[in-house]
Amino acid sequence: MTLLESVLEANRGFVRPNAFPPLPKSPARQFAIFTCMDTRLVDFLEPAMGIKRGEAKVIKNAGNTIVDPMGGAVIRSLVAGIFMLGVEEVFVIGHRDCGMAEIDAESVKSAMIRRGISPDVIDIHVPDLKQWLGIFSHPIENVERVVKILRHNPLIPRDVPIHGLLFCPNDGHLDVVVNGYTGESFAATLE
Repeated sequence: MTLLESVLEANRGFVRPNAFPPLPKSPARQFAIFTCMDTRLVDFLEPAMGIKRGEAKVIKNAGNTIVDPMGGAVIRSLVAGIFMLGVEEVFVIGHRDCGMAEIDAESVKSAMIRRGISPDVIDIHVPDLKQWLGIFSHPIENVERVVKILRHNPLIPRDVPIHGLLFCPNDGHLDVVVNGYTGESFAATLE
């Protein structure tokens, strides 16, 4: 059985007509979460925050990084959430032991080439592979950097608090890195 076949089989067993009431598109608790795509956070981060289906908009990418501070997908999604869906606060949530803090851009480039991607294509389209991948040295520093980028983005209203948190994928606890109400940073106390 292929992976696709197993997913479709699981879906057939999951779907129950009328079992899931329709939910509005706007988040019930008026906030958005921008976090990492790490599989350890699936079905773990939201319950750790007391969030249920339909309560928050969740945006994910590798390392919860922003590589295009004006036109990237994260900014576009947050702007849509704020102006079209009633998002009033943003939570940037990094996590301990993030793989993006350990990646070597040259190793990624070598792997791409081994899989048939031309070195010329890489050099033309992503001349700074490290920046394009969003590689960072420490998850706490990345959360602070992303909060700062969002806070200074002219498309995000000043009255939208931007919080920065660090999640532990082992036990589920959250630490505040940046309090979006006060702007106070707690990064130095978290090392």
